[in-house]
Amino acid sequence: MPAKPARRRPAPSHPLVLPGTVYITRQVHFNSAHRLFNPGKSLAWNQRQYGLCTNPHWHGHNYVLEVTVAGEPHPETGYIIDLSELKRIMHAAVVDKCDHRNLNDEVDFLRGTIPSTENLVIAFWREIEPHLPRGARLYRVRLFETPRNFADFYGPNPPP
Repeated sequence: MPAKPARRRPAPSHPLVLPGTVYITRQVHFNSAHRLFNPGKSLAWNQRQYGLCTNPHWHGHNYVLEVTVAGEPHPETGYIIDLSELKRIMHAAVVDKCDHRNLNDEVDFLRGTIPSTENLVIAFWREIEPHLPRGARLYRVRLFETPRNFADFYGPNPPP
């Protein structure tokens, strides 16, 4: 029996990279200690406001940081940003500076800031955003302080 001729695959009927805005998210973990304390207020005020979180001997969290980047896939790679590059940026900008550190005393970019989850997402945005490559737009920074408590920041000009 004669061999069947090889069949040619038809050319794709769509482009290799499709247009449209995509949102990709990378998650990293780190552990830090902090104290919620407003030095402009009395100890009694801080204790009423923050409860156990104002303990002068600190307390810690196992944080989960999520960063979402928006953009259109690059026509040659199909990526907005390589997720390993996003991980590298997140580690260099935040994790390497905050992991196993006291956020009040040991992290330069947080010095003088009450390290609430709300303030942390804003500060982390400021640290990460300048390092993203062209075409990758920081969309959201989400920080889980506990599995049930988290904050989102959508930047100084949040989407509608």
